[in-house]
Amino acid sequence: MARPDDELELLKGEYPGATYYLRFDTPFHLLLATILSAQCTDVAVNKATPALFARYARPEDVLASSEEELCGYITTITFFQAKARHIMRACAALVRDFGSEVPSDLAKLVSLAGVGRKTANAIQQNAFGIVEGVIVDTHVIRIAQRLRWTLQKDPERIERDLVAIFPKGEWKRLPHLLKAHGQRCCTAQRPACGRCPLRGTCPSAGKV
Repeated sequence: MARPDDELELLKGEYPGATYYLRFDTPFHLLLATILSAQCTDVAVNKATPALFARYARPEDVLASSEEELCGYITTITFFQAKARHIMRACAALVRDFGSEVPSDLAKLVSLAGVGRKTANAIQQNAFGIVEGVIVDTHVIRIAQRLRWTLQKDPERIERDLVAIFPKGEWKRLPHLLKAHGQRCCTAQRPACGRCPLRGTCPSAGKV
């Protein structure tokens, strides 16, 4: 029976350049990008954020603006009006509770509007270099289930299974590899099992 760490090594060999996918230059800009990324492609987010970042360098810039103006920068993003409200509320909390700085603590991050555990993990890991868990996105959910690394459906339970399987040194890179694999091979519909590097060990090969 294949071991998950052996399968992970195969993915490393297949996708040596896999890395975090949202572009940013400051923790605040990563916060904005991750709020926008919910149910939206990273390509769309990365296209929208250069102008957004140029206009809003600090949470005070957002609060001095209007929700209508903010929406104008993100109209290409799914659910942009709801996300604009999340950003306004998150910026108000940053100024009010955290000295206008994005906190690095997970509990404080998830207290911000529009920030769930996945988003908080992404900010912790990529803005502050703090790794306390695994980012669980749709690619991670799908591929971890297909490989039988987990039988869970809830993202937090899936994360618990993954951190139990893999050493902490792999937690940050794991979702990058699974995202690359999910985009290029193990797609949601009609996965390319015939050319998958894990076809010899995956219990779902040819069955999806």
